[in-house]
Amino acid sequence: MGLIEVYIQEVTRRLPEKNRDDIARELKSTIEDMLPGEYSDENVETVLERLGSPAALAEGYRDRSRYLIGPRYFDAYISLLKMILPIAATISLIVLAAENIVGYDNNTSVLNMIILLIAEGIWGIIVVGMQVFFWLTVVFAIIERVYKSDDIKPLTPNLTEWKVEDLKHIPLISKQKAIPKYEVYGSLIWTAIWATVYFYADYLVGIYRSGSEGLVFITPTFNETVLIHYWPLILLLVGLEISLSIYKLIERQWTKKMAWFNAVLQTAASAGFIAIINNPKLFTPEFLAFMARVFQVSISDLLSWITIGGIIIFLASAAFVIFDGFRKAKI
Repeated sequence: MGLIEVYIQEVTRRLPEKNRDDIARELKSTIEDMLPGEYSDENVETVLERLGSPAALAEGYRDRSRYLIGPRYFDAYISLLKMILPIAATISLIVLAAENIVGYDNNTSVLNMIILLIAEGIWGIIVVGMQVFFWLTVVFAIIERVYKSDDIKPLTPNLTEWKVEDLKHIPLISKQKAIPKYEVYGSLIWTAIWATVYFYADYLVGIYRSGSEGLVFITPTFNETVLIHYWPLILLLVGLEISLSIYKLIERQWTKKMAWFNAVLQTAASAGFIAIINNPKLFTPEFLAFMARVFQVSISDLLSWITIGGIIIFLASAAFVIFDGFRKAKI
């Protein structure tokens, strides 16, 4: 009887004290029913082996599980965590970039601002990640304890029972057509950066010279009045890019509709770029004079090089993006 008593002790000590005596009697009766009329130590060891670890058996007697998030909700928890974390991190980076660029001080060197932006970005991602992890874990821990169920079948990310019909709503995505999430989040970050730089170009884009405190801003490249004149077009392009990124996040693969959407975006961006760069007042006179001296050419020749070269590079890039979109959509 020694092994049986020790086994029962190991089971009951893991349980609430108020239930220990009843469970001990029930377990002892169960063990005795499993043993033959005349049993030996070997019979006892065999029965205890069948019952398994005292810790595992004690878990079965508990009214509440000892885990924070059980198997029923764990898959949905992980799926939502993987989905929300990158989105939250991307939004935090976009907000951080906008705040730093909008609040840029001419007395601060560009190099220092970039280093500060990288450091704050890394710390911001860590903080946001910890907050998302904490609050999502708290929510699922509460769900685990409020909506208790004896069924341990994992739920879907929608917190519903899995059915075969669910497979009919999931597209089969090939690797060639798939759109990785980092591409979507990278596009959103890029949109935020170029749009912010565009509206604050007179503070950021220009000629810099090395000084005692780093790079010193000498003169802007662009005439801010001209850039602001095209603000409706820029907001339209920003809206289209954000819409395309969200479309990619939802579809997760290239489709013909997405390829056409992408083609419209690239065409609109190309038309806007050509209209802006052909404006004769786009560049400041100081910038043109400085660059003309550097390359030892006339200002008119410099403008021609910049205009023609910029248009060729932009159109070639847009054409490749459009072609690549249709190529992936046809796979």
